[in-house]
This record gives sequence, C-alpha cells and structure tokens, in this order.
Amino acid sequence: MRADDEPKGEKTMLVVTVMYPGGDGTRFDHAYYRDSHMPLVRRPWEPMGLRDTQVMRGLPAPDGAAAAYLVTTLLTFDSMDGFKSAADQHGAEIFADIPTFYDGSPALGFYEIAA
Repeated sequence: MRADDEPKGEKTMLVVTVMYPGGDGTRFDHAYYRDSHMPLVRRPWEPMGLRDTQVMRGLPAPDGAAAAYLVTTLLTFDSMDGFKSAADQHGAEIFADIPTFYDGSPALGFYEIAA
C-alpha cells in the first residue's frame, strides 16, 4: 500500500529493523542486550509511540552456513514521526550503548506494515 492509497483517518505503522551482522570473532553479549539495552530502548520510547519490540537470534542456514545477522530486532512505532521524535530525543544515549554489547555497526531498515 502506498501512502497515497491509505484510507483516510488510518495511520500506517512503522517497523524499524535493527540488524547486527555477524562475522568471525564478532562479539555480541546477548544477556546484556536482553537485560540492559532493550529496557534502555523501551523506557523512553514507549511513551513516544513504541508499541512492540521483538528480538530474534540468528540461526545457521540449513546448509550450516553462519547466520548473516547475529540478532535482528523489530521496533514497531505508531508512525515515522513518532520514531523521528524518539530518536531525536533519546537516540544518542541508546546508540552510545551499542559498543557495550556489540563490536560492529548495526544496519537499520524502515518498513510500513502493508498486509
């Protein structure tokens, strides 16, 4: 559904993906991420439109190849504006925490729920 196809009065939910690529020797502290980082994300962002979070651990492919991403997290917001406001106000603190549990740079993606 394109934004101009959206029925009047309905808002499109936004899903932000935060993907943490793996690699030889890449450090990712799953316990810290679950117990400290995710609450750091939820606490300030829930009042700003964060509606749901899902954290998914990457698994090896059926042929045994390593997972492309160690973790993929889905953050569901009411809208892009809600995410922008949350990121503007609290993003620096949240992104500054990443080196505490991960050695690389996460990849971000932005999606609308279409079906």
